[in-house]
Amino acid sequence: MAMLLIKNIGMLATAKGNEPLRGPAQHEGVEIRRGCAVLLNGDTIQGVYDNASAPDCDNVIDAGGRLVTAGLIDAHTHLIFGGWRQHEVPLKLRGASYLEILQAGGGILNTLVATRNASEDELYDRAVSALSEMRDHGITTVEAKSGYGLDEQNELKQLRVIRRLKEEGGFNVVPTFMAAHAVPPEYKGDPDGYIEYVCTKILPKVADEELCEFVDVFCETGVFDVEQSRKMLTYGQAYGFKVKIHADEIDAIGGSKLAGEIGAVSAEHLIAIDEEGISSMAKGGTIACLLPGTSLYLNKEFAPARRMIEAGVPVAVCTDFNPGSCPSNDLQLCMNLGYLKYRMTPEEVLSAVTINAACAIGRGDSLGTVEPGKQADLVIWAAEDIDYLVYRMGTNKAKTVIVKGEIIK
Repeated sequence: MAMLLIKNIGMLATAKGNEPLRGPAQHEGVEIRRGCAVLLNGDTIQGVYDNASAPDCDNVIDAGGRLVTAGLIDAHTHLIFGGWRQHEVPLKLRGASYLEILQAGGGILNTLVATRNASEDELYDRAVSALSEMRDHGITTVEAKSGYGLDEQNELKQLRVIRRLKEEGGFNVVPTFMAAHAVPPEYKGDPDGYIEYVCTKILPKVADEELCEFVDVFCETGVFDVEQSRKMLTYGQAYGFKVKIHADEIDAIGGSKLAGEIGAVSAEHLIAIDEEGISSMAKGGTIACLLPGTSLYLNKEFAPARRMIEAGVPVAVCTDFNPGSCPSNDLQLCMNLGYLKYRMTPEEVLSAVTINAACAIGRGDSLGTVEPGKQADLVIWAAEDIDYLVYRMGTNKAKTVIVKGEIIK
């Protein structure tokens, strides 16, 4: 296997280990090392050395005194969709809420039509384009949800696209089944009937084809209540899948509390989370996947990241890339927002987009840190330290991106 040495690293910033960082450790657990080198052996990190003791290697990258981190991980996206929803922006500017647009047949239901009408090849090509942009910005692993088909044929179609992205495109993509994203027109007014259909008709076929690793549900006012969400996730666990939950985005109806109770790997959004929900997640070990780009785009409050960190909830920061509430796949922007709006330290932000994000998608043992034995996903930044990385906005700071030991930028 080809060896590659990255030498003359000005600052190597990385967490350690395979577990999410929580509480003070989300800041203190980031190790800063200067004047060092990293040796890659094929797709694996072999060792980290001081520059003076680095082994000889025929293939060398001179980092030029720049910052090096693990590859960024986006642990929450709705990557597979047809169409865009720019026509809804004037409605939002006139004061229409997310739920009002959804209840009028827009929002997710608008994207449903475009996704159902798109072929698998069309969805694949769109996703390849988005993933290529993300790689160019230092994102080396992405979680991708279904949830814009909302019937058997089209949910399976979305998940098969994700499988193709891994097998044919060579992308690090982690699949999540989220047919419980909204109630489709065929079940209008009958969310219980739709959940029953998803659990008993679609989920078994997803399991038979091994198309996902996680099951997710949108637990929210006007979508699915706590008991409907519990049923969806319990069925998912019975099939051996890990579970996630969209919770407390608009109202604190109990989704975050449910997350902790059932041992969900992560809960997402959490803008309206209350103290009971925070406590439940801390006790249950649930990771908070926070989505500052969505708050920015919808002009909503930002999730209380500091309260969660202080309560011992591990925090990840993700894009929520989707065609409606966050049409941005720029995780660097979300890092800026985590710093400025969540009031997280640069170290906390780095943990949030590396090791905590890795753990939120079940990859803590292989991704998220620069350590021997981990997958060789790294970024050399046009920056000298992590403070600059979260301070500078509006420009792509990823200079060199390495995925599985291969230089892709």
